[in-house]
Amino acid sequence: MSDPTNYNDSRKVLLLDSALSVLASLLALLLLRWLTSAVPGFISIVLRWIGFSLVASLAGFFITGCYHYVRRFATIRSLGHVVLAVVAKEAILAVVLLLRLVPMTTAMMALSLLLADLLLSCVFLLSIRLSARLFSTEGDDEVNAVVGKKNVLVAGTGEPSLALADEADRGGIYNVVGLLSRNKEMEGRVIHDRIVYWCESFHEVDSLQWRLGGIDAILFPNEPDEGGTVSQSTISDHPQHDGMSPAGRAVKRSFDAMSSALLLLVFSPLIALCAAAVKLEDGGPVLYAQERIGLRGLPFHIYKFRSMREDAEAEEGPQLYSGEEDPRLTRVGRFLRAHHLDELPQLWNVLRGDMSLIGYRPERAYYIDQIMARNPRYRYLYQIRPGVTSYATLYNGYTDTLEKMLTRLDLDLYYLRNRSVWFDLKVLGLTFLSIVIGRKF
Repeated sequence: MSDPTNYNDSRKVLLLDSALSVLASLLALLLLRWLTSAVPGFISIVLRWIGFSLVASLAGFFITGCYHYVRRFATIRSLGHVVLAVVAKEAILAVVLLLRLVPMTTAMMALSLLLADLLLSCVFLLSIRLSARLFSTEGDDEVNAVVGKKNVLVAGTGEPSLALADEADRGGIYNVVGLLSRNKEMEGRVIHDRIVYWCESFHEVDSLQWRLGGIDAILFPNEPDEGGTVSQSTISDHPQHDGMSPAGRAVKRSFDAMSSALLLLVFSPLIALCAAAVKLEDGGPVLYAQERIGLRGLPFHIYKFRSMREDAEAEEGPQLYSGEEDPRLTRVGRFLRAHHLDELPQLWNVLRGDMSLIGYRPERAYYIDQIMARNPRYRYLYQIRPGVTSYATLYNGYTDTLEKMLTRLDLDLYYLRNRSVWFDLKVLGLTFLSIVIGRKF
C-alpha cells in the first residue's frame, strides 16, 4: 500500500469495507430466514435492510475514520476502530428495527439478526485487514536483503571467517546464510548469530543445496582456517535448486489443474464479453499467441486477449510494453491491461501444464539472451513452470527495461529457493488483494 494519507487508497478501503459490511448484513438476514419460518414480504425486507445497512456502515466508518488506516491494516489501533465502526453500525440498525422501518415478526428475530450481523461484519472486516497485513509487501526487509546480492556461505568458524562474514554483510554484495565447517561436531552450533553447517569438504556442498535452497558462492578467508589452504577469497558458483519438496510440487500441480478448470468455467461469461469487445473494436483476432520459454527451457505459446494493434511489432521488432500510454494499445486493450483481464486466456496454459498460477513470468528468447549475457543464472528458472503471476511482479511490476529484468531475476531466484505451497498461497492472496483494491503492479 502507499502512504496512509493518500486519498485514493482511503477511498478504495472505504468502498471495500462498505461492500463487505453490506454483504455481512445480507448473509445475516438470509441465515435468519433459513433458520426461521417464512417472512411475509421478504424481498421488500431484503432491499430495505441492504439500504439501511449501507447507510449505517458508512456512518460507522465516517464516525471512526477506520478507512484512513491504510498502511498498517492490522495494528491494534486500526482493528479497534473497525470494531467501533461495526458497533456504531449495529446501534443505528437497532434504531431502524425499533422503529420497524425493517419489520421483524418478533423481538427475538430482531435481536438475532443484529447479533448475526455484528458477528459477520467483524469477521469479514477484520479478516481482510489481517490478510492484508499477512500479504503486505511493505517493509519486507528479507526481500530487500536478497535482491541484487549473492547468497553465500563463509568457510570456517574461526576469527578470520567471522571477520570475513561481517565484512561481506557490510559490503552490500553478499547475503551470508551461515558458516561452513569440516568439523562434524560443529554442525548446528550458532556462532555470533550465524548457524554452522557441516560438510566433509568445502568443495563438496551439493548435499546442502536442497537444505539451503541454493547458494551462489563460498567465501574463504585470507588466513587459513580449520586447516584450509586457500590464501584468498574464492567464489564458486553453485546451482540454484528448487526449494519445493516433491510432495509440494504434486500438490501445486493438482491445485493448478483444478483451479484453472474451475476459473475457466466461472469466468466464461467474462471471457466471452472480453472476446466480443476485442473483436468489435477493430475486427482483428481476439487472441494473441506468442512463443515464450518455459519448463526445461522448452518453448510454448502463451495466450492473451489481444490488447495492441495487429502490426504492433511489424516495423521495429520485439518491444517491451511501456505502460498505459503505450501508443500501440487499443482502447479496449488499455482497459484489459489495466485490470489484468488480458491474461484470462492463460488459464488454458495452466490447465494444459505449460504454466502454473504462481511461478516466474516467462520471457521471449530474444530477451532471455540479453538477460543471460548479464546474469547466466536465469537458466535455473527452467526447473519450474512459469506463472500467470509471480512474486517478482508484485514487487517489481512490469519490466520495461533490461535493468528491471535483472532485478526481477533476483526475486525469481529468491522465489525458486524458498517456494512452498504456503509461499504460493501468499503470492496468490496478495495478487487477489492487489487487483481488488486496484493497486498497480
